Amino acid sequence: MRERVLVPLDGSEVGESALPYVKDLLTKMSFQVEREVILLQVVVPIRVMLTESVVPDAVAEEVMTERSRRIASEYLESIRQNWDLKGVAITPRVVVGHPAEQIVKAAEEMNVDLIAMSTHGRSGLGRLAFGSVTHKVLHWQGRVPIVVIRAAPSK
Repeated sequence: MRERVLVPLDGSEVGESALPYVKDLLTKMSFQVEREVILLQVVVPIRVMLTESVVPDAVAEEVMTERSRRIASEYLESIRQNWDLKGVAITPRVVVGHPAEQIVKAAEEMNVDLIAMSTHGRSGLGRLAFGSVTHKVLHWQGRVPIVVIRAAPSK
């Protein structure tokens, strides 16, 4: 039997605040169960408005998206290398698209057992202005349980 936990990360300390909870949860699972953590980062496509005399939009967007993808891969690899829980497989994965949609898609495709993600805890105008990936994932009609960890307020 294998237990898979999907942890969406955005490169911020807030995003990483779910990691200690995931580690704690995994230490409490039976060692007879194969445990896997999928670290997911979604690269949002960059829409670039440049004139044709400079660089075509499609080329600039492709270059910038590829650069973002490489940075995301390096970030997830650094998280994987610093993971200190033995017996847990860590799978870094970078995808391009809209974050909430890609998180749900990855959960379905990889047949995960749990999504563990953090939130800024914004409400009111803050959430209205910035939107909430966590909110959108929570309202997905999937079968996967979702644990939301509210990040500590920044100092």
